[in-house]
Amino acid sequence: MNNFSTLADVLLARCTSKNGVNFLNGENVENRLRFADIYSRACGLLNHLQQHGARTGDELVVVVDRNEQFLDAFWAGILGNMIVVPISPGTTDEHRAKFFRIYSRLHKPFLFTDSVILERLRSFAATNEFANSLEKLRTSTVLLDQIVDISKPGTPVTAKPDDIAFVQYSSGSTREPKGVALTHRNLLTNIAAIVDGAQLTENDVTLSWMPLTHDMGLIGFHLTPLFCNAEHYLMPTPLFVRRPQLWITKAAEHHVSILCSPNFGYRHFLKTFNTENQKSLNLSGVRLIFNGAEPISAELCDEFTSALKGLSLNPLSMFPVYGLAEASLAVTFPVPSTGYRTISASRNTLATGAPVEIAAKLDQNTSSYVVVGQPISHCKVRIGDDTGHALPDLTVGHILIKGDNVTRGYYLDNDATQAAVRDGWLDTGDLGFMSADGLVVTGRSKDIIFVHGQNFYPQDIEAIIEKTGAVDAGKIAVCGARRADSPADELLVFVLYRGDDNEFLPIAAGILRTVNEKIGIPVDHVIPVARLPKTTSGKIQRFKLADAYLKNEFSDILEKLQSLAGQTRSPGHGTGGEIERNLKQICDDLLKTGSIGATDNIFELGTSSLTLAQVYERIEAIYPGQLEITDFFDYPTISELAKYLETRINGT
Repeated sequence: MNNFSTLADVLLARCTSKNGVNFLNGENVENRLRFADIYSRACGLLNHLQQHGARTGDELVVVVDRNEQFLDAFWAGILGNMIVVPISPGTTDEHRAKFFRIYSRLHKPFLFTDSVILERLRSFAATNEFANSLEKLRTSTVLLDQIVDISKPGTPVTAKPDDIAFVQYSSGSTREPKGVALTHRNLLTNIAAIVDGAQLTENDVTLSWMPLTHDMGLIGFHLTPLFCNAEHYLMPTPLFVRRPQLWITKAAEHHVSILCSPNFGYRHFLKTFNTENQKSLNLSGVRLIFNGAEPISAELCDEFTSALKGLSLNPLSMFPVYGLAEASLAVTFPVPSTGYRTISASRNTLATGAPVEIAAKLDQNTSSYVVVGQPISHCKVRIGDDTGHALPDLTVGHILIKGDNVTRGYYLDNDATQAAVRDGWLDTGDLGFMSADGLVVTGRSKDIIFVHGQNFYPQDIEAIIEKTGAVDAGKIAVCGARRADSPADELLVFVLYRGDDNEFLPIAAGILRTVNEKIGIPVDHVIPVARLPKTTSGKIQRFKLADAYLKNEFSDILEKLQSLAGQTRSPGHGTGGEIERNLKQICDDLLKTGSIGATDNIFELGTSSLTLAQVYERIEAIYPGQLEITDFFDYPTISELAKYLETRINGT
């Protein structure tokens, strides 16, 4: 581990380097900080935290919008031997509820944020069940926009290798959060293994748009290049969402050698990619593209590398990996620059404990998986049965991990730790098998749904819908279904309903709107069913609903509902003034749902958070500085938003 005992040792050692971190905040907006600058800024912020009363072992909750602000706070916490707790600010009520669920569990938290975010948190807490947190927020919050001088350094505190450096809470789950406690030893063990497994050197240049609140963004594309003394570039996730082509443009411009993205990033990029518009770019310097964070689609890998072949991208650069926060990020890697391998297996042989039947070709009875390589250094992988005992190769079981890189448990949550760790082996929650070429991940042992690179638990989506009162508790089931030719889950909501189909339309519209507004993800279909399949103990069998959907058993009712919805939609024409016409054109272009009426609620049309960001970007280009993306939630129709925008422009 290069004789580093803590993360602070790494940063201090890099203070003599000429290399640094580059922040890409726009096409022509870049800011660079040498590693020495990162250290001095963190020391200055540490002084303010210590003056506010933050001490060793206290939690530093970091909720900020900008990557520069995040790194200032992260390293201030590390240098002060505090426990850093990164949380995404988000834009929805569920993001804010998640913040308070985490905040209320912490021992002695100090919040680092800005005045705007704090006011939103306060407003949400006051009108929900979190009002008891308001006093703690008042006395233990440090506002970055009130700090004007960081010239006076704080007092660094020497940490021990087994001290907790930070706690990683799951990035997309809306369930009661579990925090993965990662020590300096965990992190440095895994980072050294990443460097070895990916053959990284100080000559590499990395670029990531993944959020720094995510383990791939923070560990993989900041801490690891820092460890290597490598120049690296960070792009804000919202910027990638609005302008995905900028990702590749900057990769070529800065001669980047290491990139990363999960499935949804490649898919989002390809929607607007045009070889003719980018043919002057040269990506021959890209050595590896880390592909992880959600189940890997071979078809999407092929589509992405083929699309960029004209830009001299090496098709062998795709680097499918497996990991999770509990492992401090990485678990298995393939051999670098060898491309990726797939394996096909009979679907009927993928039950836990069953020998896998390898298929020679892919057909309707088989599933294809991308092989994610062999265990990295210092990390052991076992495929276990339901009791944790080892299973032979080519047998499906629980993926268990063990090593100095693996967390000792979940922060302040003994029950969750005991449930996950047995005899020193941690159950990842994933299922898979070992093949001659390496690990194959076949699915999740629970009902987690993957949408836009994030994982969501169906019970929590159900609870959010039930809170509206539109559907009674126990009469709804949420699940994900993935077709063989699709790279992503479809989000399905089943409702126990035996009434008139016309009267079901407002129920479905309300569910679409609720999930979009509260969580920021689109529901693909809301489906009425006469019964919900359950076990003898009363548990909903979501897999049966998903299987029935994939067998097209609901195609007739879905076609009928679509026809009825088309008859009741407001007219797509007849919008008012210039502002309203401009907004309608933008929505028609991006929402892809046909002509949109002035009074149609965009959240009832399946608008995802990605599409919403693109709509906002287009409006911002015409009416700069007049709207915030959160205004869509208050004014969700073209007509309402146009009226509000007009008052903003006219100052009335």
